This record gives sequence, structure tokens and C-alpha cells, in this order.
Amino acid sequence: MLIIGNGAVLTMGENNRFIEDGAVAIDGKYIKEVGTTTDLREKYPDAEFMDVGRRLIMPGLLNTHMHLYSTFSRGMSLPGEPAKNFTEILEKLWFKLDKCLSTEEELYYSAMIPIIEGIKCGVTGIIDHHASYGLVDGSLDILEKAASDVGQRAVLCYETSDRWGREMTDAAIRENVRFIKKKKNTDDAVKATFGLHASLTLSNDTLERCAAQAGSLGTGFHVHVAEGIEDVEDCLSKSGVRVADRLNSFGILGDKTLAVHCVHVDDNEIDILKNTGTMVIHNPQSNMNNGVGSAPLLKFFEKGILVGIGTDGYTPSMLESVKTAYILPKFVHSDPRVGFEESRRMLFENNARIFGKFYDRPVGVIKPGAYADIIIMDYYPPTPFNENNYFGHLIFGMRDNQVNTTIVGGRVLMKDHELVVMDEERIMARSREVANRFWEKIAND
Repeated sequence: MLIIGNGAVLTMGENNRFIEDGAVAIDGKYIKEVGTTTDLREKYPDAEFMDVGRRLIMPGLLNTHMHLYSTFSRGMSLPGEPAKNFTEILEKLWFKLDKCLSTEEELYYSAMIPIIEGIKCGVTGIIDHHASYGLVDGSLDILEKAASDVGQRAVLCYETSDRWGREMTDAAIRENVRFIKKKKNTDDAVKATFGLHASLTLSNDTLERCAAQAGSLGTGFHVHVAEGIEDVEDCLSKSGVRVADRLNSFGILGDKTLAVHCVHVDDNEIDILKNTGTMVIHNPQSNMNNGVGSAPLLKFFEKGILVGIGTDGYTPSMLESVKTAYILPKFVHSDPRVGFEESRRMLFENNARIFGKFYDRPVGVIKPGAYADIIIMDYYPPTPFNENNYFGHLIFGMRDNQVNTTIVGGRVLMKDHELVVMDEERIMARSREVANRFWEKIAND
């Protein structure tokens, strides 16, 4: 047993508590007890003790939409004119990149880097959306190995799309089905769901086939919904209805499905999302970067939709993302009163509820029986800090470089700002070698 103590504990969850001289007792992968340092040390005298030196102990951060495969785009330049709209961003960069990812080493290192960086930013769980049309079969096993080697909690899927032809579509469906079956009824840190790209690259036939497979497996979907206006225009021209309406007609939406982005949805589609219990994932930084617009976040909350927050591969940092989510509604609505509560709930309540759809025990909270996914912050508040004002401290005072220690499932992955599970410098050096060869390949494609 391990006791993390002599710190200030913020538990989160429905009964959020702030314990000034707090401690957390960890038994294997799970939290055994939460209380004062004195009480827990007396109760478990033989336990190993980690003195955190008055630092802040809190649940790890969760990312509900990530693209690990996007790593090798970092610093890469492609010939020709810059993309001027979302369609060109997809065609000139992302579709080109995913088609050229073709080796196990490319997949492994492109996943390892953002996983490591996430751990350093206090991220203890990710829901990833993967594509590598140069290597489909077994690709999710490679990502699973990367996550397991570092110790990251992850939910994986493969991005099914018709953009590379029937053979690749079949392979994508097969990979989702295989991996979902592999992870079913396991207590592993890595779970599975069914991945779809977006309406604009999915035929009626493919949607029917995926819905049938997912139905038989009892799973939902992880799918981009109306991210760019192009998705809406394509859907209207082909089917006469908007994106959420079309997906719902095939049984894609539901309380196990993540509808990512939902930037260009109208009031009727918002009602569909609400009535089906579909979860919506907000990605503010990515949407701004791609110039696709801002999701109607306030309407989602008004309707009572479960809205989480992700990064879409733009960054591994949830602190960066939530600070943007906090500011963006103020800018969009010219109203300084909005954004605070919505961004707080997305990060600390809703993301935990969304992860709860995939795991048998609570995630994103410090309480007995929950997974021991915990971070320790070098944050010594300059003003009073408690369970009621912590989010104001986070927005205006907490930063990624203050993450001192990251623990996932009771395993210490980073301590005193140093990754302890592997040689980070060696991993980065090897990744540069692999990425350099990949850049040469993509330039000649």
C-alpha cells in the first residue's frame, strides 16, 4: 500500500472536498481511503509513504478526444499553397499523412510522444481516434502497446472511412470489431469503441454495416459531427438532411456515442443529440486553428447534453484547452458572464462521466474504490483556496509546468517532473529518426 500525504487534497466528484492536511491511501490500482495524513498513517503504519511537501493532490485530467497519430505533422511542411478551408486541410495534410503511416515503428512513436507529453501535463486518460491507412490490421494493438508501456489509460478506436476505397473500409471495420472483442470484459487500462470519420466520407452502405456490427457488440461510436460547414453541405446535397439527422437515421447516435465537434448543428440537431443521449465533445483550440467556427456550447448546456472537452490532437494539454474553453464563449457572445461554469463542468464533471461509460470503476475523482489516477501539483496558492474556488485558481494560476507527479492506476509514471517508466530522451531521439524517414516518404508520395 502507498500513502500520498502531507498535501492539500482536492477530491472532485459529487461530494467534492478540500482537505488541508490530506492524504490518499492507494491499494494496488485503486484508492483505498482518503483522509488526513495523521489518520491514514496511523491506520496503515506499514504502508509506504510519499511526502508531497504541501503540494496539491487532485484527480488526473482526462482528454475525451485525441489524435495520437497526428504527431509527425509537427514541424512538417508540405509543398504548394496553404490550405484555405477545412476540406483542403483534410486533403492536403491529414488524409495524406494517415495514408503514409505504414510501419509499426511509425505508429508506435507517433503515439508514444503525445502520451508522454500528456503524462507531463497531468493527463491520466485519453479517448483516441486513430487512422493509419498504410497499416490498418493490428494498428490498435500498436497503440495499446504504447499506452501500456507508458502506463496511460486509453480508449482506442479506428477511424472508418470510405475515402481510400472498399478494401480499406473493410479493413477499418474489421480492425474496430477485432479490437472491441479483444477488450470486452477486461479490467485493462486500455478499452475500445467503434471509430467513424465523418458523414462526408461515409456511404449509406458503410454506415449500415458499422451500425449492425456495433449493435451486435453492444458498443457506441466515436465520430466527427459537423466539424466544418463542408460536412453539412455534403450531407444536404447527398441526403437532403443535416449531419446529426443522417447519422441518427442509421442508429449511430446514442448514449454510448461520442459526437465530436458539433460546430455546425442547428436547433433540431441539438434536440436529436439530447433525445438520443449522445455525448458531445468540444474541441475549442482545434476548431479555432482550423477556422471552422465555434460550437453552440451554451445551447448544449441549456438542453442538458453531456458535453466533454478534448484536444483533437492540437495539444496534449487539458489545461491549455480548458482555458481556451473558458475564454471563447465570452468572445463569441460578448458576455463576460459565460464560460466559467461550462468549462469547469466539462473538464471535471463531464469528462469523468464520459470515461465512466467505458470503465467499471470511477475515474476523475479521489474517493474509495476509484482508480488511483492522481496528479500532484507544485501549486502553493497565494490566496485562500478551497473546494468552492479551485477553478478560478486553475484558470488564472495553474500551469502545465506545475505538474510534479502523475500516477495512473496506482503506478507512478512521473515523479518530481521526471518520467520514471522509461528514458524520455531516448524515446524522443528515436522518434526524430523515424519521423525524418516518414517526412521523406510523405514528400515522395
